[in-house]
Amino acid sequence: MAEVHPAVKKIQGKFPSSAIEATTFRGEVNVTVPKKDIFEICRFLYTDPDLQYHMLTDLCGVDHFPQSPRFEVVYLLYSFKANDRLRLKTKVGEGEPVKSVESIWKAANWLEREVYDLFGISFENHPDLRRILLWDGYEGHPLRKDFPVEGPDFDKPFVPEV
Repeated sequence: MAEVHPAVKKIQGKFPSSAIEATTFRGEVNVTVPKKDIFEICRFLYTDPDLQYHMLTDLCGVDHFPQSPRFEVVYLLYSFKANDRLRLKTKVGEGEPVKSVESIWKAANWLEREVYDLFGISFENHPDLRRILLWDGYEGHPLRKDFPVEGPDFDKPFVPEV
C-alpha cells in the first residue's frame, strides 16, 4: 500500500469534514477538494509551517462538457521548503463562482482573469475581474468545448465600446 502524501495527510487532518479525493499518477499528487473549501485549503497550504506552498505555478480551467459539474479549476502549487509539487482541483458548475486566491498568491490575479476570459468561470472577491486576452465586446469563451470550432461570426463588423 502506497504511503499517503504529507500534504494530503495534513489537509485531511485540518479539514476532516471535507470530501477530499487524492490520487497519485506517475509521481504527481492530485487532490480534489470541495469548492466551498478551496480558499481555506489554499491558505492552509500556504501558511502551514511544514508545507509552505508559497508558489502558485499555474492556475487553469478544464471543461468536462457535457458532465456535471462542467468545469474544474486546477491550482499547480510548489513548496520550496519541501521541494514538492501539488495539483489541487475543485469542481465548478456552470455559472458558479469560485473564491479568488489572489489574496494568497498575487500571481493568481492574471491567471484567474485568463480563466474568466477563456472559460467564463468567475472568481469571488477578485480585485479586477475583467477580460485579459480578448476585448470587452467579445462574445463567448473560446476554450469551452461548445464554442464553435469556426470561431465567432467575423462577418459582423467589430465596433468597440466607447
